[in-house]
Amino acid sequence: MAPAEPLRSPTADPPALSARAMANLEFIRDTMASAAPFTAVPGWGMALTGATALAAAAFAATQTTPRAWLSVWMVEAAIGLLVGASTMALKARAAATSLMSGSGRKFALSLLPSLAVGALFTVVLFRAGLVGLLPGTWLILYGTGVLAAGAFSVGVVPVMGLGFLVLGTVALLGPVAWGDALLAAGFGGLHLVFGIVIARRYGG
Repeated sequence: MAPAEPLRSPTADPPALSARAMANLEFIRDTMASAAPFTAVPGWGMALTGATALAAAAFAATQTTPRAWLSVWMVEAAIGLLVGASTMALKARAAATSLMSGSGRKFALSLLPSLAVGALFTVVLFRAGLVGLLPGTWLILYGTGVLAAGAFSVGVVPVMGLGFLVLGTVALLGPVAWGDALLAAGFGGLHLVFGIVIARRYGG
């Protein structure tokens, strides 16, 4: 008669099962985070950026040289980026969400390429003496980025992106003299209106 095989210890498998369960939970959590819309778009920060853009448009319109005009808008761009990034980080922290994971990462990766291309075109068009094309270029590239990023955010964000695309098209096809007014309507008006909507509907 063959000797009986020793019974398997009941404590041999639980660590492996526990590790597998934790891995599954981590996967589920990451999947849910990726699927959830990015809600840390800062409404009040966007509205503040809109207000500063309106002031910048009025001041830029009084400049007498292309370099001075561009300098005003470069300062405004720096202010807008600073306000947007800081208020977005504050809103994400308040909501206990990460900007660098899930939908937040997708939002950033969709928006940043258009901003980078806009910076490149700014240098190229200024060197070529085609400053009159900058308002339309900025508006249409920013709108493209916002529209793409809006696919991972709340519904009003892509609508705002479409608004920028329309204004950019008008700026590129219309008279150069409309540039500052259209920049005011886009970076000022659209940011102000949609910022207030986002702040009221989605918590700041």
